[in-house]
Amino acid sequence: MNVVIRVNDEIKEKMLEYYKDKKRDKVIPYVVFQAQDEDTVITMYESGKVMFQGVSADVDAAMWGVALENTKENKEKQKKIDAKYFNCSSVGSDEVGTGDYFGPIVVTACYVKKEDVEFLEKLGVGDSKKIDDSKIMKIAPEIAKKVKYRSLILTNEEYNQKYSKEINMNKIKAIMHNKVLYQLVQEEKPSYDYIIVDEFAREARYYEYLNGINDIQRGITFMTKAEDKNLAVASASIISRYLFLKEFNKLSDSLHIPLPKGAGCEVDKIGEEIVDKYGEDKLKKIAKYNFKNTDRILHTLIY
Repeated sequence: MNVVIRVNDEIKEKMLEYYKDKKRDKVIPYVVFQAQDEDTVITMYESGKVMFQGVSADVDAAMWGVALENTKENKEKQKKIDAKYFNCSSVGSDEVGTGDYFGPIVVTACYVKKEDVEFLEKLGVGDSKKIDDSKIMKIAPEIAKKVKYRSLILTNEEYNQKYSKEINMNKIKAIMHNKVLYQLVQEEKPSYDYIIVDEFAREARYYEYLNGINDIQRGITFMTKAEDKNLAVASASIISRYLFLKEFNKLSDSLHIPLPKGAGCEVDKIGEEIVDKYGEDKLKKIAKYNFKNTDRILHTLIY
């Protein structure tokens, strides 16, 4: 699937920042950059056009297309649509750690009753990416006391064992989301209006990833930027981040090395230090080995 959008200078700068650690090395005439994000190849041209190629191209393009359509009229229209997903009883799931070289992948599903919406709003619940870690550590336990939830933590050693050409990151995420959603719905029997997942793959593709699994949660509403539109997803995002931070800090302490988050150049430097101190086998246990950081870390050590 190919999707092409035209971006303004503001969005162009945001895209350059967002994809900086996912850029391909090759130079192409009239191309500002080319990057790969999971199953999608993103190509930005000097003309201002951006092409998304891959099975999830429409999902990735939609994230930037929405930013371009933020006119006053569209915002008002969207507010009415979003309100029904905000002021409701819902089950939602979200994940963290998929873009971090170090640290596990954590997926959480939460059940939020309509009567708990006001409490969560006052607590400041929102997308965990927009809340600093100190606040996450403070409010996550409060959320956990109030809502029903299920979480799943996948260590990087387990991730490396599962990851292959047939099992990519999105498939791993789909399996994890399905597991926590199914457990929560089956065990708690919640009364809900919607089950919402932040869209990382189109609905048909999401269920394709679950082929061969017996216990599948159906009836899901997939939407982009769901953490901003639904408090169950936002709560799941915060609890996932909280668990991620706890595991991340434990890993740092065990190595006696302060680990950086993300997958930038500072990660490469620490990766070299870890290999130098503990050997490459240690890196295979604590890092997402398919990330480009691994090639950079080992190449630096060789040369």
